[in-house]
Amino acid sequence: MEQNQPHEPQQTHKRRQRYRGTHPRTFQEKYKEMQPEKYAETIDKVIQKGSTPAGMHISICVQEILDILQIQPGQTGMDCTLGYGGHTLEMLKCLNGNGHMHAMDVDPIESVKTQARLERLGYGQDRLTIWHRNFAEIDQVAAEAGKFDFILADLGVSSMQIDNPDRGFSYKREGPLDLRLNPEKGISAAERLQDITRNELTGMLMENADEPYAEKIAKAVTEAQRRGQKIKTTTELRTIIENALSDLKGEEGREAVKKSCQRTFQALRIDVNSEFEVLEELLEKLPGVLNPGGRAAILTFHSGEDRLVKKSFQYYDKEGLYSEIAKDVIRPSAEECNRNPRARVAKLRWAVRA
Repeated sequence: MEQNQPHEPQQTHKRRQRYRGTHPRTFQEKYKEMQPEKYAETIDKVIQKGSTPAGMHISICVQEILDILQIQPGQTGMDCTLGYGGHTLEMLKCLNGNGHMHAMDVDPIESVKTQARLERLGYGQDRLTIWHRNFAEIDQVAAEAGKFDFILADLGVSSMQIDNPDRGFSYKREGPLDLRLNPEKGISAAERLQDITRNELTGMLMENADEPYAEKIAKAVTEAQRRGQKIKTTTELRTIIENALSDLKGEEGREAVKKSCQRTFQALRIDVNSEFEVLEELLEKLPGVLNPGGRAAILTFHSGEDRLVKKSFQYYDKEGLYSEIAKDVIRPSAEECNRNPRARVAKLRWAVRA
């Protein structure tokens, strides 16, 4: 009797989602921008227009950072914020196959993509070790890996995180109000707002973002919550802010509302990720994980971060742990800011271990 043979499941061709019009508009539709190896011409066109391709990140102050770190073959380095891997890649090139690079990142979504991308470029585990940990734990990593000759921390949120509406980082796009760098840990921004008091939210907006309309926004958010409204999405929060500031008229008013939306999302992101707290830990541990003569560079993107870095460098310089620190902040060139508008608010400071 003939036995029935198991059938192989047939693979059906899955067509990509079509979009209306001549150009893709949403993040999900920009499939060419998310495949830079395949569509290099499209990537170049987007960058030439002063935009960042979807799913990518353009590294900031690359040459300035390399000039500060003075990387030599044979050294051991740490990139505290792996992100898209742009800075890491340039530092690896400086090592020229001799030495080792370490990198840290808490984002379980993007770090896996970056690791695969760098491996395809020839930077496997023999040259690069990636730690899926918060940079506040740099002392624990150094206990296993040894101290470092150079360290970089780029404190900005990567463009691929901002642009992906599923992450909820931008007020410009509809998505869940999440804002966590690691969506597998902690509470989302939506959960954070559920029981927040008016005074607490006012303080958060002022401390984390220097928001001039902090009291008006906090009042509107907490009153909406008291009425039973659940603020679960980015657009729901944006609408509340816009309504709270509806008395701001004209072009200047519209621009002010946009900036308040941006600052509110920034303040919430800093809060749910405990960004100031982990930065303070990094700054405290930094001298202890650098080799003598080791160099550190930190790239910040708002005044609160820059103040913490400046004060820490000055303190440890007076204590004799640093032999030299940046006297003045370094800013991206006008040319870089024109090419990449997200670089405009960046500030770079550095220190050398005694």
